[in-house]
Amino acid sequence: MRKLLLLVMVVLFTHAANAQDPAPPKAATIINRSGDHFMIQIAQNSLQGAPDSISNRINKFNRSANVYLMLNKAFKKNKRFSIGLGVGVGTSNIYFKKTIVDISSSAPQLKFINADSINNYKKYKLSTTYAEVPLELRFTSNPDLPQKAIKAAIGVKVGTLLNAHTKGKNLQGPTGNLISSAVEKSTSKSYFNTTRIVATARVGYGLFSLFGAYNLTPMFKNGVAADIKLLQIGLTISGL
Repeated sequence: MRKLLLLVMVVLFTHAANAQDPAPPKAATIINRSGDHFMIQIAQNSLQGAPDSISNRINKFNRSANVYLMLNKAFKKNKRFSIGLGVGVGTSNIYFKKTIVDISSSAPQLKFINADSINNYKKYKLSTTYAEVPLELRFTSNPDLPQKAIKAAIGVKVGTLLNAHTKGKNLQGPTGNLISSAVEKSTSKSYFNTTRIVATARVGYGLFSLFGAYNLTPMFKNGVAADIKLLQIGLTISGL
């Protein structure tokens, strides 16, 4: 997360430096315009379709980050429209309160264990990482000056699961007394759908846009858990 924030600062500095020259671009610059080749997304996560026994035990703030490298191909007849295709990595983190998600179990169903009356972790999260191929249909109100234009895009992402793990820190007793500050991590993909399809949309101005991403496929395999789908809403930084 720290490395991502540093990268964001570099992008912002570069954009500010380029903004010093208000002169319109030459023809060659228009042909080779930036086209949002590099996208950074910071988002808030939520689990749609989760039963109350799960959703009531999820913290309010569940951050994530996505990073993509994109190719942008403008339509010849109308350069305000283009197709973006790329590759990247998408992550999600869901933070739980006094709950253990037993992804390392061999049970036929994934257990979300209520840990109110047993030892639990003060900080506990379920994290996933996907390699993704995003495809976007894009609109730019001013293709000559994309950094001073209204932008919008709709699309889809296809991803494959690289990693799924839980991480607990600061083991405590039922009354909150600290037992151990050691970090415990469990890694397993056995309960998860390893392929996901995500519908995406974003709209904004210049460097910044708001985006939404909704899983069309369930997070977990059929029968091992409820039909839970991830929703991300956040900020996209693009323009290089």
